[in-house]
Amino acid sequence: MPAALLGPLLLALAGAVAAVVAGAWFASVRSKRDEAHRKDRAGHEVTGRWLDDDALGGGRGLSPELMAEVRRIHIHTGHRVTEAMGGEYRSVFKGRGMEFEEVREYVPGDDVRTIDWNVTARMQRPFVKEFREERELVVMILVDISASGDFGTKGSTKNEVAARLAATLAFAAVRNNDKVGLLLFSDRIERFVPPKKGRGHVWRVIKEVLDCERRGTGTDLAEALSFLSKVVRRKAVVFLVSDFLAEADDLATPLRLVNRRHDLVVFHISDPRERALPDVGFLALEDAESGASAWIDTSSRSVRERYESQAEARMTALATRLRRLNVDLVQLSTDQGVAGPLTRYFRQRERRLR
Repeated sequence: MPAALLGPLLLALAGAVAAVVAGAWFASVRSKRDEAHRKDRAGHEVTGRWLDDDALGGGRGLSPELMAEVRRIHIHTGHRVTEAMGGEYRSVFKGRGMEFEEVREYVPGDDVRTIDWNVTARMQRPFVKEFREERELVVMILVDISASGDFGTKGSTKNEVAARLAATLAFAAVRNNDKVGLLLFSDRIERFVPPKKGRGHVWRVIKEVLDCERRGTGTDLAEALSFLSKVVRRKAVVFLVSDFLAEADDLATPLRLVNRRHDLVVFHISDPRERALPDVGFLALEDAESGASAWIDTSSRSVRERYESQAEARMTALATRLRRLNVDLVQLSTDQGVAGPLTRYFRQRERRLR
């Protein structure tokens, strides 16, 4: 081989070796970065704080039965919102009205009430404020998925009723071009889905309510409301869904703070057996959240009456507390649908706002 060719060949060989080494190094770095990203995403899912937009794409990981239930709720509630509710949602939940956009120089014919006197004083000539119409709403649905929500004696559990309610509210919102977010909680924050638009997002909301693997068993409403205040800064419509069985020392303060910033509506879900007991003799009752259990004699009229009286007192206390805070309350039951009570509430609120 001529000596003149030896130098270029060696240089080419060295370049090829360097390219292979560099390629292997870059592949290793990318692999480590992808693994770190995967672990970071898994960490988010474990802590329950955030949910990636594509984390539920295609229904991966869901059983055929659950997929069928999600699809059924998705289709049924979509038709319900289209046929039964019409413009009720839109008429009672409106955007923020007029939002400030910019300041411009005054021209003859402008409304003198829009003059910005501070800018006018600085510039020594008149300026007016311009506003634009703001219609888009942010809707946050807060759902209590604690262990007591697994209870139901009339064909549906309270958590299933909550899923149908969340789907109905989400459909009504997206039909109005609003963004919908979801916050699931027990005695901790289980999952937060940031507000987003679209029918596909409704699908995600239903799946999360039905399939979120909770880590807690109890209920901490104050923690959920506090978390909401941290992640949702602008004014929103907030739908809070719970059975309100947990004893809370002071819910008035967090409810008042949320209602001051947002438009808060509370949905109370209960089961008929939580309001009245049948006469079936001795019955073992267990608290799903605390694990405490007791035997009671349901054949005793005084026992049944005391049970009903305590249940009524809890519901009355909740209604009184919310009325004092000027927060709307909607009662739902596992033996009823959600469309009827929801439509009645929309119409009552519309009449009230006239």
